[in-house]
Amino acid sequence: MACAIDVREAPGTSGYLAARYRRGMREYPGSIFLADCPARLAIEIIADKWAVVVLFALSRKPCRHGELVELIGGISRKVLTQTLRRLQGYGLVDRHAGAGKVEYVLTDLGRTLVEPIAVLTEWAHEHGAAVARFQESEPTQ
Repeated sequence: MACAIDVREAPGTSGYLAARYRRGMREYPGSIFLADCPARLAIEIIADKWAVVVLFALSRKPCRHGELVELIGGISRKVLTQTLRRLQGYGLVDRHAGAGKVEYVLTDLGRTLVEPIAVLTEWAHEHGAAVARFQESEPTQ
């Protein structure tokens, strides 16, 4: 049964961690630490840097493949195609073909990720320079 263990009862979970989990997050059944927890799939999706960028680009408006390539610096056509197919497979993006053109658009499910991605983007704007400074100050290992 997926996500059947409540994180508050997980073996090895300290009382402090459990209390912090209850205070800072909604109480969900199960744990992201379990391999078959649906939350792991969500994390896997947004951990892909191109997926997040593509989703954010499509949150602005439907786009054609070429428009996305021009908009997203550094992505190849092949990687964009793979990313779009993967997002379609998750039900986050639809491919609409008609009148000689193909556009990609967020599905209703895909639109539910716009706000969390916007929050991550805001965090990156606020703290990205600090992360870069830290990386520059760390000696290479």
